[in-house]
Amino acid sequence: MFKGVNMIEVTDLTVGYASQPILSNLTINFEPGKITGIIGPNGAGKSTLIKGILGLIKRQGGLVELNGDPIAARLKNIAYVEQRAALDLSFPINVFDTVLTGTYPKLGLFKNPTMVDKKAVEGALNTVKLSDFGERQIGELSGGQLQRVFVARAIVQAADVIILDEPFVGIDMKSEAEIMAVFKAWQAVGKTIIVVHHDLNKVTSYFDNLAIINRGIIAHGPTQEVFNKANITKAFSGDLSAILFEGEERQDA
Repeated sequence: MFKGVNMIEVTDLTVGYASQPILSNLTINFEPGKITGIIGPNGAGKSTLIKGILGLIKRQGGLVELNGDPIAARLKNIAYVEQRAALDLSFPINVFDTVLTGTYPKLGLFKNPTMVDKKAVEGALNTVKLSDFGERQIGELSGGQLQRVFVARAIVQAADVIILDEPFVGIDMKSEAEIMAVFKAWQAVGKTIIVVHHDLNKVTSYFDNLAIINRGIIAHGPTQEVFNKANITKAFSGDLSAILFEGEERQDA
């Protein structure tokens, strides 16, 4: 239904730090209307892949396109929610103004947010169940509340592509459910959602597609096809895959 629209195509991407590549000649597509998870062990290059796609670290080679155009020309159409650990929570800004920054990429130079933009913020806060938190300083929020604030900011940005780096780390189940509801709503209108993820127990219930990486692509495709014992063994370890797929082993015995 959404073929060719909001498609991210990564071709022969080589990216790393200094002269040391973490990922070399990596090719992968991210489909519209799909929630794609990226999983892999620590140090596998998950965040490096995201930052390489967005141009936050210099690519050493390869091409990244959105809708057939170089992604650098389409960054206004992408919302990026980085890891919470990378944020300065001491910065004196409240929830409402944080969400309002989601309007900035599409504002003209020297233009201020309008009443329409501010109404959009109110609507986004309502969507993530934080309507009463607008005046709260971000440093006073729980992990789950803060993550919902950043999802609200992505809602206001009205981007075609949303990329989130470990959005479920250290948050409560209520916040996780609220965030997943937003992902499903984005999916329904053909947005491309990419999520770096760590909890392998929830992979099959959260993601349509899955990219399993460890310094390269181990497998990529529909989650039901690629989330299997062989691929998890290759990316992580045999011990972990034995735990995850214990029921399958009993059936095979």
